[in-house]
Formats: sequence, structure tokens, C-alpha cells
Amino acid sequence: MNKRLLTTMISASLLTLSASHLSTLQAAELNFAHIETVGTSTIETPADMAIISVAVSIEAANAQSAKEQADEAVSQFMQRLIKAGVDQKHIQSANLQLNPVYKYEQNEPRKLMGYTATRQMTVTVVELNNLNTLLDSALADGINQVNNIEFKSSNEAEMILQARQAAIKDAKQKANSLANGFGEQVAGVWEVRYFPTQSHQPEMYRASMKMNADVAQTYQQSQVTVSDRVEVIFRLK
Repeated sequence: MNKRLLTTMISASLLTLSASHLSTLQAAELNFAHIETVGTSTIETPADMAIISVAVSIEAANAQSAKEQADEAVSQFMQRLIKAGVDQKHIQSANLQLNPVYKYEQNEPRKLMGYTATRQMTVTVVELNNLNTLLDSALADGINQVNNIEFKSSNEAEMILQARQAAIKDAKQKANSLANGFGEQVAGVWEVRYFPTQSHQPEMYRASMKMNADVAQTYQQSQVTVSDRVEVIFRLK
């Protein structure tokens, strides 16, 4: 028992010494003149496309009737989308939810009133000018829910690269400015800590059954924002 206790104490001591030694080494690594800066960037561009999520929810006396009505609304809207030039690969609609609807009364067994059939659709609109027209047609075809609209840019990949380089440039400029202010010079980069790019989409619009002209106009004003961040440790000469 004593041997086990002694072994445990020795092991714990070694671990403590190792951790302390590691901490000392880490501190020693930065035992030189240096500057730490954070480079940030934000790039905005007008949205030129959107991803819309709509749905149709139908309540009927039986499940078959509810499903048929929901399928019909989705079918009509899909046909209209294709006629409007929307590529079928940009339309997702393969889902169906059927749920019973019950009526509850106090001290009474629940009563089945019917069924609700819900089908959701996700459509990528690559021509933003057509967005309001497509939403209006969706409502006309029986789609009764517009859940959200996510505005995007077709140049998002390029924006990410630009944001990254701008963040790097910002970190360098800050380091050189600080060094010059203290009469020093930057010798080079010691460490870089990079944080993933963040894409900020405009606030999703949650719609009721009608949209006015002011709402339609905002589609053309939406901006997509991409930001980036990098932390850098620079050596000084």
C-alpha cells in the first residue's frame, strides 16, 4: 500500500514538474522583443441571389386528401418555377409530414378532427430581380408559408479570399505602425493564429401572406458581409 502511495506521489510530482517545465519553455520562447497584433477585415457586396424556404400546410378530414392538396400546391409552384427559368437542381421539395389533428375537451377523450399535411420547399434564386415575383406566384399557387429568405452573393468565394488578405494586411500595418512609434523595426513573423472566415448574411425575412412594395424594394438593397480575423506575433529587430 505504501509502495503504491509512494509511486503515485512520485508520478504526480513528475507531472507537476513536466507541466512547470513546459510552461517555462513556452515563456522562454517569447523571451524576445515582439509585438502582437490582431488583423481584421470586413467586405460587403450587394446580394445577387437568394435561398428561400417556403412551405404549404393543408388540413383536411383525412390524410389522403391533405396530402393530395399539398402535393398539388407544390406541383403547381414547381411548374411555375421551371417556366420562369429556375433550374430544377435548384429546387428541393422531396419531403412530406403528416400529423393527426385532435380536439381536446376537459374530461372527454380526445377527438380526431383530421390531418395536416406539410411540404417544404427550398429554392435557390440566382436572379434576385425575380425574387418578389416568384414569392407572389408561390402564394398564388397555394404555398401558404414563407419561412425565411437568405441573401447570398455568387462571388462569396472570392470575397473570402479578399477578406483573408485584407486581415493579413491589417495585422502587418498595425505591427509596423506600433514598431515605428517606438523607434523599432519588425523583423518577421513568429506565430500566426488564424480564425475561420465568417459570412454574415442579411437578416432572414420572415413573411406573412402578403408583401408590400417597400419589402420588395429591400431585396435589391441587401448586402452580404464577409469578415476575417488573424492574430500574429511579430519579432522585432
